[in-house]
Amino acid sequence: MKFFSPLEQFEILIFKPFPTVYFSITTMTISLLMAISLFMFVFFLGFYKARLIPTPLQTLCESFYLFILSIVKQQAGLKGLRYFPVFFVIFFLILFSNLIGLVPFTFTPTSHIVITFTLAFTCNLAFIIIGFKENGLAFLRLFVPNGSPRFLLPIIVVIEFISYLLRTFSLSIRLFANIMAGHTLMHILASFVTAFLKSVTILAIFPFIIVLAVVILEICIAFLQAYVFLILLTIYLEDSFHPSH
Repeated sequence: MKFFSPLEQFEILIFKPFPTVYFSITTMTISLLMAISLFMFVFFLGFYKARLIPTPLQTLCESFYLFILSIVKQQAGLKGLRYFPVFFVIFFLILFSNLIGLVPFTFTPTSHIVITFTLAFTCNLAFIIIGFKENGLAFLRLFVPNGSPRFLLPIIVVIEFISYLLRTFSLSIRLFANIMAGHTLMHILASFVTAFLKSVTILAIFPFIIVLAVVILEICIAFLQAYVFLILLTIYLEDSFHPSH
């Protein structure tokens, strides 16, 4: 597959349509299945026949486990640990989706806002349900900051409510925009390498070094975006447990 436009790499292609049902196997479907399969495969190998003296892969898996566990415990407290499996899966779904997209001629699910918005929306909807379950109507205190002047309460409540609703958009757009921008930049720089190879071959080394540096940067961003997404989710969960602020 050859991409002629920086945005062509984000086009969803249909591999197998099913006329009788509203379902098709697309590049999005395959990439998500690859991310989930990679997640299951890595941790299966890491913890299969776990040893007292861990293997390098077991050490890596245990380190990630403890890392995410500490984040959830620190940000959401002991109550948040009951939702640890969900955060664990979300973190690695985002991480492996980001990393798979760095392989040439593959598709990046997190570069589409439909995926990031769905993740953010379902999580925030769950946090609202958890908030009312844990606190009842007292959850609405989240929109009334402590010490607010009474005459400003109507304006403050509206602002807090809108701010709460915007969490879904900020979560989804942050992840989608960073991944999409990085992949677009890599495509543009790679086109410079191709252009120099066709004209002055020796000059191709300079954009190639830049592309290599950007790829390393994108690997770091893949981890960072998954981490930021996780941190914000745990903070929002803490708000559901303790709405007064």
